[in-house]
Amino acid sequence: MKKELVYFPSWMAGRQGYAERIRELFEELLNKRGLKDTRQRRQILEFLLSAQRHVSQEEIYQALKYRGIGRVTVFRALKMLEEARLLDRVHAASGTPRYEINRERPHHDHMICVQCGSILEVRWPQVERVQDQTCRSYGFEPMWHRHEIFGRCRECLSKKA
Repeated sequence: MKKELVYFPSWMAGRQGYAERIRELFEELLNKRGLKDTRQRRQILEFLLSAQRHVSQEEIYQALKYRGIGRVTVFRALKMLEEARLLDRVHAASGTPRYEINRERPHHDHMICVQCGSILEVRWPQVERVQDQTCRSYGFEPMWHRHEIFGRCRECLSKKA
């Protein structure tokens, strides 16, 4: 399985420290909403935290169904995590949403391979500066944005040659 998710290990004690912080935020979310900390919700969160790539709802379900977790449970958990902004959705080339835990991580965008489906996380400080400058010049206050560039990755391009 190809690793896609970059956790910018120079901050928050790397991936492990980040996972602990997300678990804390998850508990706060459940408490705030008066929801139970169920085994199923916890297993879905742990699956997402251990993922090395962006995963689909179906992949999560297939990985956890043997533990008695149903499709609807996965769907509801993803919806709750997304609404709480603990989880972000990235659209694969096929149109199927894929998910990543993305709270308190530096902003990044995605390059998505239309051939193999891999998703590469990228950071573009120069692009961010141009966006900020453009928004200021138009008197526009951005709330969020997302860049997804679709094309072919290095591995798929080399297979064509």
